[in-house]
Amino acid sequence: MKYRFLTFVSLVLLALSAMAEGRAKYVFYFIGDGMGVNQVNCAETYLGALEGRIGIKELCFPSFPYAAYVNTQSATNGVTDSAAGGTALACGHKTKNGAEGVLKDLETPVTSIADWAHAAGAAVGITTTVTVDHATPAAFYAHVANRNQNYEIGTQLTKSDFEFFAGSDFSTVANPTTGGPDLYQQAKDNGFTISRGYKDFQKKAKKSQKMILLQSEEANKIDRASIPYAIDRTKDDLTLSDITRAGINYLMSKQGEKNGFFMMIEGGKIDFACHANETTFITELIDMDDAVKVAYEFYQQHPDETLIVVTADHETGGLVLGRGSYNLHLDILAHQRMSIVKLGRELHKLHEKYGDRYNWDVVKSFLTENFGFWDKVELTENQTRQLERAFEKIMAGKGESTRSLYQKDDELAQNVKNILSENARLSWASGGHSNGYVPCFAIGAGAELYQGRIDNTEIPKRMAKAAGWEITEYKK
Repeated sequence: MKYRFLTFVSLVLLALSAMAEGRAKYVFYFIGDGMGVNQVNCAETYLGALEGRIGIKELCFPSFPYAAYVNTQSATNGVTDSAAGGTALACGHKTKNGAEGVLKDLETPVTSIADWAHAAGAAVGITTTVTVDHATPAAFYAHVANRNQNYEIGTQLTKSDFEFFAGSDFSTVANPTTGGPDLYQQAKDNGFTISRGYKDFQKKAKKSQKMILLQSEEANKIDRASIPYAIDRTKDDLTLSDITRAGINYLMSKQGEKNGFFMMIEGGKIDFACHANETTFITELIDMDDAVKVAYEFYQQHPDETLIVVTADHETGGLVLGRGSYNLHLDILAHQRMSIVKLGRELHKLHEKYGDRYNWDVVKSFLTENFGFWDKVELTENQTRQLERAFEKIMAGKGESTRSLYQKDDELAQNVKNILSENARLSWASGGHSNGYVPCFAIGAGAELYQGRIDNTEIPKRMAKAAGWEITEYKK
């Protein structure tokens, strides 16, 4: 009888072990906004070029053992926007461009993978390099007909039960109609602690119930819409790796260690750069890979319980590696020392510094120092003349500015940007999105679910399957 009982217990334990085997307790969901297949290929080809050879140098996440390519069209458009793309990735439903967390009727709310995880007892973190109420993060917690309803989205964030949010800041803080409590106060009233910067987070984390990690006030004075581009970063700036590390520690300190966690991490400025057709997207993608490495270190400590999925909501810019000739010169981009956004700010400072002595020679020397022009990067006579002519027009008050979705460049900055792409042999189809396939890479428990061609709505559903989380309906 004793033998039979032990056999029965053993069989039960084996059965439970088999059921638990491969189940994802800890889930990382990285979204490179605007990151198409060619953006990934370009970053790896760039790293190979830095070593003086043709070919790629592998990044961490494209080397994951499972990969798929993903359809991205929305319910209403052949080319999705980030709100509809984010809703598909978060909620597993197609919707109308511009809508967040609702069906294409713009009224019916739908739940997200973050909701499914939380209902199962997991701790939840929603993080980004842009504002916490931006299109992609909002799709995981908000339900609005229009992504531009920033205050309403922010209000829904402050009412959330999710444990951890991080980003640059809110897009807007004040109530635009009633003048009531601002979003900071609403967040505090609903149990959130707000920290600014990684060091401040470390000081406040233990005594908080829920956390919103934002960048410093000093960084906000420069740009509250996003944390700085990696290429422009100072030692005091918040980084996506900081955010990922903070999220892991915070979620584990809550119910994460016991019940697991779900964390979405968005590399939002890949998209910003690609909208502007700016080569800075390369360092942004590499920077997101550094954040993936933080998650990968966690995976190495919990290999049987961790799932990491890396994908994108859409491709931005229609990027092509080549301009007709069969050559690439991505190595020249190593001489770029700042983003085009910062270039505009720095030239303005130079003008203030030199006053009447501000001339083409000053600007030319600055471009040599910070972009390698005429020294490390050979320019044609026509390219040089384009730059000088743009400078002269600006000084005469006749310069023309070019606006992309997230930045405005004067004529000189626009020419610098164009020359970088032209000489590196990169081509851009537009300043908007495309319907190109985006990649999906996975490693860990349940990673085998991400293979072949899949629709973007399948990604969160397969994630829930890997974790054993029930897909629940929206409840008021």
